[in-house]
Amino acid sequence: MMSGKHYKGQEVSCCIKYFIFGFNIIFWLLGVAFLGIGLWAWSEKFSVFLGIIFFLELTAGILAFVFKDWIKDQLNFFINNNIRAYRDDIDLQNLIDFTQEYWECCGAFGADDWNLNIYFNCTDSNPSREKCGVPFSCCTKDPAEDVINTQCGYDVRAKPDAEQKTYINVKGCVPQFEKWLQDNLTVVAGIFIGIALLQIFGICLAQNLVSDIEAVRASW
Repeated sequence: MMSGKHYKGQEVSCCIKYFIFGFNIIFWLLGVAFLGIGLWAWSEKFSVFLGIIFFLELTAGILAFVFKDWIKDQLNFFINNNIRAYRDDIDLQNLIDFTQEYWECCGAFGADDWNLNIYFNCTDSNPSREKCGVPFSCCTKDPAEDVINTQCGYDVRAKPDAEQKTYINVKGCVPQFEKWLQDNLTVVAGIFIGIALLQIFGICLAQNLVSDIEAVRASW
């Protein structure tokens, strides 16, 4: 009778089974967390941008290892396109302001990139009060000031280059991004390698579990 038969074959490791189960649960929870952050950011717009900047930095850093030149060109294209539409879309405006404040930069490669915007360009036909200026997010910050002076960038590009440094950050955001990447190279590389090793570890555990199951089946 089947009920009296004992199997002496290899049994599936309970530890591995439960470890893989917990492993998958962790990644599922991480996926839910990322989804929650995305929905929160979508509903609150840029009020939570500081909360997700770490994930954006991590993603940008990892991609930059493989597609450095492509990322540089895309960042330049992205910033310049948003400069053109700076006053047309409040979300893009907030994004550009955050980027310039966070990296202490102005424009893609310098303050003169703001000539691409119809309100800030230095042409004689420009009637805007912001002519030959830059947004307040380009201005150097005074720790003693509690209130942001949104007019600090007015007419600043009409001044000599040496004098502009007193009022605004003259470095472009693309070079500043490259500098950030170099400064954080070890951290980004460590995180990338850690994620890769974690995935490899999960694959090895899964393969081990498959081998145990096949061994049990073969003993029947």
